[in-house]
Amino acid sequence: MNKAKSIELLNKAIAEELSAIHQYMYFHFVLDDLGYDLLAGIFKKTAIDEMLHTEKFAERILFLGGEIEMKPAHEVEHIRDPKKMLEWAMKSEEEAMDMYNDFAVECTNARDAGTKQIFEQIIADEERHFEGFEQEFDNLEKFGDRYLAQQAMERSKRLGAMNQGL
Repeated sequence: MNKAKSIELLNKAIAEELSAIHQYMYFHFVLDDLGYDLLAGIFKKTAIDEMLHTEKFAERILFLGGEIEMKPAHEVEHIRDPKKMLEWAMKSEEEAMDMYNDFAVECTNARDAGTKQIFEQIIADEERHFEGFEQEFDNLEKFGDRYLAQQAMERSKRLGAMNQGL
């Protein structure tokens, strides 16, 4: 087994996951501020999933006797438009799936079935994330600003009911 190669790939994966966490939490904060609770929650939940991926990668690095690098691969992009956020997220998830598929192949070549299996498991999560973002993108395309307005109105109703003790 080529442990050094696996550790290198796992650290690259951590860097990408950290970038995704930061970006998705930024999206969550912006959308929450705009009152778009549904979209904000989806980005927050996805960021938490990405944190769990980072944890799996880090645990594997330690198992292999390596050192964990905790440096994000990219700076946060200051995107404030919900449609552009979803486009960014779909592209990011597609890139992650491609990258992890490539990493799984490299792990096969390095004779590291354990790390390969982790990458394959994470790919399934990234596919689920992509599908969720695609669904929200389709909703936004279909319903436009009404889709976002509905989310903000739901929050207003909920807050109004709470303030009136209902």
